[in-house]
Amino acid sequence: MTITQLYYVLAVAEHKNFTLAAEKCFVTQPTLSMQIQKLEEELDIQIFDRGKKPIQLTEVGQKIVTQARNIVNESGRIKDIVDQQKGYVGGEFRVGIIPTIMPTLLPMFMSNFINKYPKVNLVIEEHTTEEIIKMLKNGQLDAAIAATPLEEESIKEIVLYYEPFVAYVPENNASYNKKEFEVEDLEMNLSNVLLLQDGHCFTNNVLNICKSSIMPEEHHFQIASGSFETMIKLVDEGLGMTLLPYLNTLDMGEKATQKLRHFKEPRPSREVSLIYSKKELKLHLIEALRNTIAGVVKGAITFQNVDITSPLHKK
Repeated sequence: MTITQLYYVLAVAEHKNFTLAAEKCFVTQPTLSMQIQKLEEELDIQIFDRGKKPIQLTEVGQKIVTQARNIVNESGRIKDIVDQQKGYVGGEFRVGIIPTIMPTLLPMFMSNFINKYPKVNLVIEEHTTEEIIKMLKNGQLDAAIAATPLEEESIKEIVLYYEPFVAYVPENNASYNKKEFEVEDLEMNLSNVLLLQDGHCFTNNVLNICKSSIMPEEHHFQIASGSFETMIKLVDEGLGMTLLPYLNTLDMGEKATQKLRHFKEPRPSREVSLIYSKKELKLHLIEALRNTIAGVVKGAITFQNVDITSPLHKK
């Protein structure tokens, strides 16, 4: 049994296809299949049910994959220990970012980071918070950027910044004439608030501001969109109001800016953090990423008098 064989097993388990798994592992499909077959023969069991499409794990195969993931992850930590001891900032670094943070934050730090640390192979992946938590625990991600607190015992959180919510209000809304927005305004307009589709923690943030766990069903239409741009265009058509993260409002034109209303202090805000498993050993890379992000956001977002809302769904 070898680490390489276990690595191939994990690839097939993830992609449910031998050809695709081989491509991801940069080997030929016959090589990958032969190594997995050798492992199955050594263990005298079938890890995969090849008769199903897509390929499925057998019952014992599921247990083997769980253990294989632990072994492969732990074997990789040996190199992490050596790199950290030598002060070497390089190698693969997989970072997950939630969709409502990716478009605004990534362009702010990406160039700086890769220019400062050219030996790092930075792999950025967009995932929901739920996916990120699972992948951090499984060792599929080294770190992530998400809204916190997440109340996960096995995950460490380092706060990067606090980002206020900003109301985007159409001219036909009574709150348009107010200079500042209040939580009460949101509660009174809740049936007219356009939110991202379920699954986005930003939606939970907004509902938690007004201490509501459900969205009133008084709209004459339903929207399942993960795009703030879509929400903005619907507001421009007078179909409701929405809330936006502060960084999403910085590049708006003059006409759109006139529809923005900031909350009174303390401003309802989300806490954005760099998170990673407490077992993670690439701490030198995590610190390098934290320093890079801190250097670019401190001039763009420096709010202190804020009221942090939870990204978790409160029942």
